[in-house]
Amino acid sequence: MNAGRKTWPEVTTTAEARDLKSSEFVEAQISFAAPRRIMQTLRDLMNAPQPADTKLDEIVRLVARELRADECSCYIQRAGEVLELYSSSNLEPAACTEMGRVGEGDIGDVAAAAAPIVIADKKEGTYRSFCGVPVLRGGRVRGVLAVRSKSPRNYGEETVDILQTIAMVVAEIVIAGGLLTRLEINSSFSSGGKPTHVSGASLARGLAIGTAVLYEPGVAMQEIVAEDAKAEKARLAEALASMHNAIDRMLNRNAVLSGTESRDILEAYQMFAKDRGWLARIDATIEKGLSAEAAVQRVQNETRARMMQISDAYIRERLQDLEDLSNRLLSHLMKDTRAKSQENLPDNIILVARTLGPAALLDFDHTKLKGVILEKGSASNHVAIVAKALGIPVVGQCGDIHNFVFNGDQVIVDGDHGMVYIGPGDYIVDLYTKTMDARDKRASLYRQKGQQQSVTQDGIKVGVHLNAGLMNEVDSVAALGADGIGLYRTELSFMGWQKYPLVVTQAEFYGSIMDKMAGKPVVFRTLDIGGDKPLPYFKAPEEENPALGWRAVRIGMDRPAVLRTQFRAFIRGSRGRPLKIMLPFITEVAEFVRAKEFLEMEKVRARGNGITVPDKIELGAMIEVPSILWQLDTLLQVADFVAVGTNDLMQYLFAADRNNFALRNRYDVLSPAMLRVMKDIADKCTAANVPFSVCGEMAGSPLEAMVLIALGYRQLSVSAQSVEAVKGMLPTLDTATLKPYLDQLMQSREHSLRERLLSFARDHHVNLSPTE
Repeated sequence: MNAGRKTWPEVTTTAEARDLKSSEFVEAQISFAAPRRIMQTLRDLMNAPQPADTKLDEIVRLVARELRADECSCYIQRAGEVLELYSSSNLEPAACTEMGRVGEGDIGDVAAAAAPIVIADKKEGTYRSFCGVPVLRGGRVRGVLAVRSKSPRNYGEETVDILQTIAMVVAEIVIAGGLLTRLEINSSFSSGGKPTHVSGASLARGLAIGTAVLYEPGVAMQEIVAEDAKAEKARLAEALASMHNAIDRMLNRNAVLSGTESRDILEAYQMFAKDRGWLARIDATIEKGLSAEAAVQRVQNETRARMMQISDAYIRERLQDLEDLSNRLLSHLMKDTRAKSQENLPDNIILVARTLGPAALLDFDHTKLKGVILEKGSASNHVAIVAKALGIPVVGQCGDIHNFVFNGDQVIVDGDHGMVYIGPGDYIVDLYTKTMDARDKRASLYRQKGQQQSVTQDGIKVGVHLNAGLMNEVDSVAALGADGIGLYRTELSFMGWQKYPLVVTQAEFYGSIMDKMAGKPVVFRTLDIGGDKPLPYFKAPEEENPALGWRAVRIGMDRPAVLRTQFRAFIRGSRGRPLKIMLPFITEVAEFVRAKEFLEMEKVRARGNGITVPDKIELGAMIEVPSILWQLDTLLQVADFVAVGTNDLMQYLFAADRNNFALRNRYDVLSPAMLRVMKDIADKCTAANVPFSVCGEMAGSPLEAMVLIALGYRQLSVSAQSVEAVKGMLPTLDTATLKPYLDQLMQSREHSLRERLLSFARDHHVNLSPTE
């Protein structure tokens, strides 16, 4: 028993001694029969079509009756750490405390300790003995369930355990059963009932209001209690075996780590998954009438509550391992119910997760998925790229957001400013609703004018293309008024395939994209895998710094079949139409030349097999690695076009990991150094008469796009979310006025030119909405 305080009485009279002896007999009777009767009644009660408050009233009467207590009461924690009496079986007015606070009185002490408290004889008051347990959900105290007796009583461990089991059911009724409003639920985490808000990092712009859906498995109310403990133990054993096998496979896949600290950690984790104490607690909880899922979650709740009170880093880390193992075990237990749960999702999903793989978003209905909140993540992760493709705002780096958000909570995702609001008040909701409505109206107006050419005030035509990687983005090109696809990320489709695709499969896919584009240009980038973009069926080595490791075209150099089969598929899929292919992560000209030789081999092969080869196949290179800048003149002699990938170029130029959020605002793309690099690239490409463009994040912001155009860039490739903003800026820009001012600024010693350029835009009425 995890008791917070247990007070044993000092026996002073024969009557008191008789009362305590009698209480021991009562406890023995309870231990023998009460658990089975209570769980049977709870099963019937949970399935009954009754309001949640009625169920709670019946539960406190049931507990008082079966535990032979004079009174049972349930308190709910509200805003400002206030504990409100919500239901009582028979609390006498003289002893009634309708409102209390955490840390005050017996009820408050239970909430503060997040652990059971037993008092056998208080010596004063209407009720002499007390037993209270916290109502936990997600490791957070949501209330207190307590029993009292008018005579001294030694509440035993069995009684405490029964109360803890019932408290888990109460937690589900309180949170999932609609007893409290979402604002009341969430306001308890912030003083005075103010809306809880979490500051994170913007990974994908946009705004969304919706209903929280936790990506980790949860236990639905009807799954809490189970009739057949033997069957539940069998399900647990099967899920444990499946989880252990999965962990073993994970360890075997990482055999290259033999003898390293990482290997030791993995092996320790493997042993932790077989921890007898942890498994015994789950097994014992099932014996008390809980389902296997509920038993795992109850032990998980207790672990979380302990973890939040422990400061020792080592112990917290071990408890975190148990947290992760619990989630893994739940996922194995609920594998058959995941599909059903998808059917019951709300129409406005805000997905909340610790981390997500890029394919995870594709598991959800795109018309229902409105936003994403991540505890970790960075703008360069493919999940952020997929979210941008779907037009979904993402806020990452939100710390322990799982401790604050529960399924069904109302949530606002502000992807523009990296903010998340949990249980917002009416004023905040109204404010964001009006902002979103105004953006929708602007978007509608833009779509009416979207087919107009993108021309600056001084007559410079600028091509605005789309960065794409999903088929729905291809479908949106015409509606957005984009001039084509400036970057098609082929690796995203590879992530959706269960095994390495055959040439014919790839060819059909690329051909369908060109069909949909109906003559508009599309630039296919060859596979940019490795780093943070692994393929499940493509084994890559474990690397300490994958961003500087074996990735992109380097894989194609070492495994020519990967690159050649993709070239082969491009040629087949084109069916004789003009083809543009781009190579990522070119570090030296020799890599480009060798890749070009592979392409020539595939052209010869195709002709020999009677396959139509396009008359015009252009091969380009991405400029991302600074070393190629010193070979740019040579590269421009062999490349048909180049595109600047500003995301990687920025991080390598400044030696600043873009996934390190401690450095996220340290260096600016609008710094003199970065802008001089960009100008040098533009000047050399112009002199060599080689087409050039920008396809990184820099092109998608109206302010940065304004600067790029003044530097000489005439082709920009941006995310779907940015097309409207960039095209809306162009007619208000006079580059003839900006260019001389920008030339002067680039000679500056300043850290960033952003504020000066923002001032220029305001003074010259350049439209930077809605993203600025």
